[in-house]
Amino acid sequence: MSIETILLAVGSEDEKRTERLAAEATSVAKPTGATVVLAHVFDDDEFDEVRSNLGVDAGSEGSTPDAVAERHTTTRAISKALSAAGVDHSVRGAVGDHAGEIVALAEAIDADRVVVGGRHRSPTGKAVFGSVAQEVILSAPCPVTFVREEPVEAKRRVAP
Repeated sequence: MSIETILLAVGSEDEKRTERLAAEATSVAKPTGATVVLAHVFDDDEFDEVRSNLGVDAGSEGSTPDAVAERHTTTRAISKALSAAGVDHSVRGAVGDHAGEIVALAEAIDADRVVVGGRHRSPTGKAVFGSVAQEVILSAPCPVTFVREEPVEAKRRVAP
C-alpha cells in the first residue's frame, strides 16, 4: 500500500506537540512523496473565539474555517516545519465534532494515513486514549498514528 495522502489533525491543545507532530508527518511523507493535509477542527465556541482573537470579521472572506485554520498559531508552526522539511502540504479547517470531522475529512481526501496527537496520561489513564483520538483510531478509514507529547519525566531529564 503506497502512501500518497496523510491527514495531520491538530487542535488548539496540540501547541505543545507541534514539533513532534510535524516530525512524525515528515518521517512518513518525505520518503513516500506524500502530501500532508494539515487539518484544524474547531468546535463552535473555539472557532468564534479564535476568529475574534485574529480580528476577523464574521462576514469577511477570511472568516472561513480554512482561512482561520491557516492563521492559527498551532497550524502555522506545523506548516512552517513541513515547509522547512520540503513536504508538500495544504491546510484545511472545519467546525464541528472533532473526531467526526477528522474522520469525514480523512474519507473525503482519501487519506492513506491519519496522524493525531494526544497528551501524556497518568499510569491509570494510559489504558485509554483521549476521547477524540480514541474515536478517530476506531473510526478512521485508514491506519492512524498517535503522537503523544513528550512525557514529563523525559522533559525533566533534558533540563539542565
